[in-house]
Amino acid sequence: MKTLLLLVALTSPIFDWVQNGQHPQIADSYANAVDARGDHAMGISHQRATHHFKLLISGGEIEITAKDAADIATRDEIRAHLAHIAQLFAAGDFEIPMFIHDQVPPGVPVMKAKKAAISYVFEPMPTGGKIAISTGDPEAQRAIHAFLRFQIDDHRTGDSKLVGPPT
Repeated sequence: MKTLLLLVALTSPIFDWVQNGQHPQIADSYANAVDARGDHAMGISHQRATHHFKLLISGGEIEITAKDAADIATRDEIRAHLAHIAQLFAAGDFEIPMFIHDQVPPGVPVMKAKKAAISYVFEPMPTGGKIAISTGDPEAQRAIHAFLRFQIDDHRTGDSKLVGPPT
């Protein structure tokens, strides 16, 4: 009986709250606020698009695609947004992610300081696009990985946080 009670306690939302330091309603409220600010800042509904973040040896990728392949308007909004973001990031401007997440994401201070060592290349995809982020600087790589891991968590994508080979 004690084992059953322990198992129930360890799998309950209250245990999550204790472990993560957040009440489930607070976590939901934060997630909803991230989604709302993201929709506003990106001009793309999170309900019509899917985000993915990949950690690569050379840096990583930010990918956004329309959920519906026939949704040309969302595809075009994604492409315009990502092309703009690639330019902003290359200039060391991370105001949009700071607005969306209501904080400075991990890695951003180093990514700003090392902007000359990091490349941000927008690439269109059939239903959206991606930004390929690359650097040969080990400190910048760690910062990019920290930034992308944060994005995976905050956008709740479920993407792997492990570093993979180049694509």
